[in-house]
Amino acid sequence: MVTTNHVDGKDKSKVMIYALSTCIWCRKTKELLEKMGVAYDYVYVDLLKRDESMEVQKEIRKWNPSSSFPTMVINNKKAILGFDENAIKKELG
Repeated sequence: MVTTNHVDGKDKSKVMIYALSTCIWCRKTKELLEKMGVAYDYVYVDLLKRDESMEVQKEIRKWNPSSSFPTMVINNKKAILGFDENAIKKELG
């Protein structure tokens, strides 16, 4: 089981972000959620151990076959790929 990081805020939905520690778009997505006051969990895939990374990448591919970052999964039902401010605000605003 991979350990995720949690950011407090309003629990509007169960939000999980798969991100890279060096990705500007991942950072912008996290900043937007914090500005909106939304609680979320995230994991930096590039900082995981090899076996954990492979496990997480398999999960990401369920939502995003190209495995691009960030991949945001909402309520285990919908994914928003990349930094899409309008889609994020529509889903969580």
